[in-house]
Amino acid sequence: MDKLAFTGLVIAIAAVFGGYAVEGGGISALFQLPAFIIVFGGTFGAVMLQTPKSDFIHSITLFPLIWKSPTYDFNLYKLKLCKWADIARQKGFLALEHQVHTETDPFVKKALMMLIDGVDKDVLRESLELEAQLESEHKNRAANVYESLGGYSPTIGIIGAVLGLIQAMANINDPLVLGQGIATAFVATIYGVASANLLFIPFGEKLKTQIDEELLYREMIILGLLSTANGENPQNISRKLDAYQREFV
Repeated sequence: MDKLAFTGLVIAIAAVFGGYAVEGGGISALFQLPAFIIVFGGTFGAVMLQTPKSDFIHSITLFPLIWKSPTYDFNLYKLKLCKWADIARQKGFLALEHQVHTETDPFVKKALMMLIDGVDKDVLRESLELEAQLESEHKNRAANVYESLGGYSPTIGIIGAVLGLIQAMANINDPLVLGQGIATAFVATIYGVASANLLFIPFGEKLKTQIDEELLYREMIILGLLSTANGENPQNISRKLDAYQREFV
C-alpha cells in the first residue's frame, strides 16, 4: 500500500467534508442518488464512448498501481549489470545463460537472451528502446482515461445542476420538490468538481509518474547491457549508471 497516496486522499476528503461539517452542514445532505447517477453515469459513459476497448480495460488493470507503486531497486540492478558485464568479459556472453533463468523481469530476460544470441548491437539497442517506448505509450493511453474522466466530470456536474434546476422550476409551487431539485443541482456540481480534482486527475497523474519511472528504469537496463555488449569495464559501467541513482532513491 502506498501510504502517501492513501494519506493524501484521506486528507483531501477530510478537509473538504470536514470543513463543510464545521460550518454546520449536514453530511447526509451531500448524498443525492439522482446527482450520483447523472454525474458518474454520464462521465463514465462519455469516456467509454471515446476510448478504445483495449485502453479502457487496461486502465482498470492499472488502477491497483495507484495504491501500490512498483519499486525499482537501483543498487540491486546496478550490481547485477556490473556483474553480468564482468562475467561477459571473462567468459563470454554464453556464460550469462544462467542469469536468464534466475531473472524475473521479462524485459531484462529478453534483453539478456538477445545479448547471448549475439544480436547486433544496433539492433539490440533499437529493439529494446522501441519495446520500452511502445509499452510506455500503451500505458500512457490507459492513464489518459483517468484524465478524461477528470475532464468530463465537472461538465457533467453542470448538466446535473441544470437538470436539477429545471426540476425545481417546474415545481416552484411545491416547496418540498423545489428543495429537492435545488439540492440535486448543487450536489451534482460538487460531485463533478470534487471527483475530478480529488480523484480522477490525481489518479491519472500518479500513473503517468510511475510510467515515466518505469521507462527510466528500462533506459538504465538498456544502457548497462549495451555497455556490456561493447565490452566495457564494469567500473566504467557503474559510473555511468550512477547518473540514474537520484531518480530511484
